[in-house]
Amino acid sequence: MINSWMQLENRHEFELPARWKSGDIRFSSELVRHFLAKFTQPGDTVLDPFAGFGTTLYVAEQMERIPFGIEYNPDRASFIRDRLTLKDHLIHGDARQLATYNLPTIDFSITSPPYMQRGDKDNPFTDYQTNDGDYQQYLHTITQVYQQLKPILSTDATVVIEVANLKNANGVTTLAWDIGRAISTVLSFQGEIIVNWDKYGYGYEHSYCLVFNK
Repeated sequence: MINSWMQLENRHEFELPARWKSGDIRFSSELVRHFLAKFTQPGDTVLDPFAGFGTTLYVAEQMERIPFGIEYNPDRASFIRDRLTLKDHLIHGDARQLATYNLPTIDFSITSPPYMQRGDKDNPFTDYQTNDGDYQQYLHTITQVYQQLKPILSTDATVVIEVANLKNANGVTTLAWDIGRAISTVLSFQGEIIVNWDKYGYGYEHSYCLVFNK
């Protein structure tokens, strides 16, 4: 049974270098630790297809899981590798090409994908460096990522996506709900967990952990 909500502090175990502090949008280590304890055992493989600053991978190593990750930005990829024991398990690459990376069978996956609001032109999948973004294409692309992941998931694997709806002066983008519907065409949706944070952004004080299995 999946609990429908939980309360967490939005804290991190280490500070980022000064050049990244203003854009620190990492999810909490405690969030990763909670789900690894619930859905995995020591020795299980764990994948974060949008590794960011490596929170999932670091926590997985601490908990004696075997981490894998993909990170598009070369500087962040280098930063993650420097902090890992299994350095070659971090791939500097593109999650859109996940099927090409010869990943092993994955027992559990957790990520917070790059966010996009309706009307944005910056493309989240190029680290917002190109202006060819389109919201419907974004949803199609993230679905394709999980289509590529599905064949390498173990039979009883669980997938968690932490994501929020986005609210600003221009209105609300139901990003969490839209991603949930999109990924449900590929994986079996098991429910959502509302995470109430002590501090958050994007116009809300909560996010959703969408839970899927194969």
